[in-house]
Amino acid sequence: MSTWNHRRLLAAGAAGALLVGAVAAQPASAAPGDGTDVEVTVDIEEIREPGVLALSVAGDSVALTENGSTLLVRQFTGSLPTVTVTDTRTADEVPANAAWAVLGSATDFVGQAGQAPIGAGHLGWKPRLLDGGDTGLVSEGEEVVTVLDEPTQPGNNVGLVDQELLVSSFDSGTTAGDAYAVNADLFLRTPADVAAGEYTSTLTLSLFE
Repeated sequence: MSTWNHRRLLAAGAAGALLVGAVAAQPASAAPGDGTDVEVTVDIEEIREPGVLALSVAGDSVALTENGSTLLVRQFTGSLPTVTVTDTRTADEVPANAAWAVLGSATDFVGQAGQAPIGAGHLGWKPRLLDGGDTGLVSEGEEVVTVLDEPTQPGNNVGLVDQELLVSSFDSGTTAGDAYAVNADLFLRTPADVAAGEYTSTLTLSLFE
């Protein structure tokens, strides 16, 4: 081989080595001090709790005061704290043909100083619907008078001895998704010779469907 050809082969080999070296040396990461961002996303669905039918009362006590007494009957009156029925259900969460009602009953009035009790039949009420919504399917119960009264409706002079209707809906599915408010005039009527002193009764309100 001539000296010139030998030099050409050496030069080609060196060039090939340099080319291979240049490819292997390409940078594979950012320069020091630079940053690369990665966006992280997540789609969180809202937790949907089922609706509920619930009862709430604006207060836990009522003080009756004497008002409208006669020579034969002493009368003590007050107002039931506002009762609210809230239904957060959708129509498809309500059982078919369901209806709801709030009923009330009272215990005897017990004397705090040993007086003879005053029976619950001496306590009556007249419900008043405050907010019945727009459907016309929510209504207050009828007046219940006391055992000392003549009935104002057939057989309603019994007092709040048994569960008496305060408010009701005829169709829970139609009235779902709203809130309804009611109160009642309360009146205790006793004989004129009732023993003086403080008395206490418990009026229990229950929601049924």
